[in-house]
Amino acid sequence: MATEEDVRRICLALPGVTERPSWNQPAWFARTLMARLWEDGVLTVKTREREALAGTDPETYFWTPHHDRSPRLVLVRLDRIDVQELAELLEESYLIAGGRP
Repeated sequence: MATEEDVRRICLALPGVTERPSWNQPAWFARTLMARLWEDGVLTVKTREREALAGTDPETYFWTPHHDRSPRLVLVRLDRIDVQELAELLEESYLIAGGRP
């Protein structure tokens, strides 16, 4: 099970990532937003695989009507993924948000 502290540790270990509030929630930025807590235990990340993730595991990956206009954003229930999977999601989101490999 991943936690907010895991998110923070992984994000801040990536080159150039900063943390600041967005919509009164902790958020992490490369050049643009790469991750933000949507609500307790739910993280927003960028991915090229939103449809596939939600299609194979909708209890873990989903989006709300608010996210319909942003096809790369997906919500992730942290208590349903392990830290390795979280790290992979955050690394992809980092690259999409303009981070450097």
